[in-house]
Amino acid sequence: MALKQSSMIIGRQPLIEALQSGKAIDKILLQKNAAGEVMHAIRALAREHNIPMQLVPIEKLNGLTRANHQGVIAIAALVNYLDLQQVIDHVVSEGITPLFLMLDGVTDVRNIGAIARTAVCCGAQAIIIPDKGVGALNEEAMKSSAGALEKIHICRVNSLIKAVDTLHLNGIAVFTSEMRAEKNVFDLTMIDPCCIIMGDEGRGVQPHLAKSADAFFKIPMAAKFDSLNVSVATGMILYEAMKQRMQ
Repeated sequence: MALKQSSMIIGRQPLIEALQSGKAIDKILLQKNAAGEVMHAIRALAREHNIPMQLVPIEKLNGLTRANHQGVIAIAALVNYLDLQQVIDHVVSEGITPLFLMLDGVTDVRNIGAIARTAVCCGAQAIIIPDKGVGALNEEAMKSSAGALEKIHICRVNSLIKAVDTLHLNGIAVFTSEMRAEKNVFDLTMIDPCCIIMGDEGRGVQPHLAKSADAFFKIPMAAKFDSLNVSVATGMILYEAMKQRMQ
């Protein structure tokens, strides 16, 4: 999908001002070998705000705009990324039992949009995504979510493992699916604070991340066919969580 000029922040000083004002940014494209004090300041602010940076050749930047980009273009975010601990504190202060999702390697933006839509409908309060390796929350994702991405907290973190640690420190259990698991999804207790990790349809949840989970479960199927679309599987899991909480 081609980027709209309105979704880009072009040039060094405009980006500095955007970063200092707290504007939501998806990622920053930096020209390889670009130097100078302003570039150092951009890198420092990006790290401070947990914004992914990507080094690209000048041809890449020239292909995105004819304007004088000065070696830097940022892609403005369509959602506001929030701090995970602040979201946990907010949800708990509202007297709501946390029900979060964590996405690991889900790259199809239409799936992400559909997941957000289901999450809102089933009462989940937040989606945790990594700063790399997940589909961009762009116009297509927003369209697929039917506006749900604007109605749920989105937490972008630089480490899913560290995010699991934060969840555990706050008394939030972490569950993940595993085809060989003994427990079925409806055997889980999801009335207590919990977070569900959903992985890529091909590889699933990364092993090092799966090891940090408190319990594994499977979605039982009548046919010997082990391929569920990730957004459909998420819907099944969240519906079970909602049903348990409603009862």
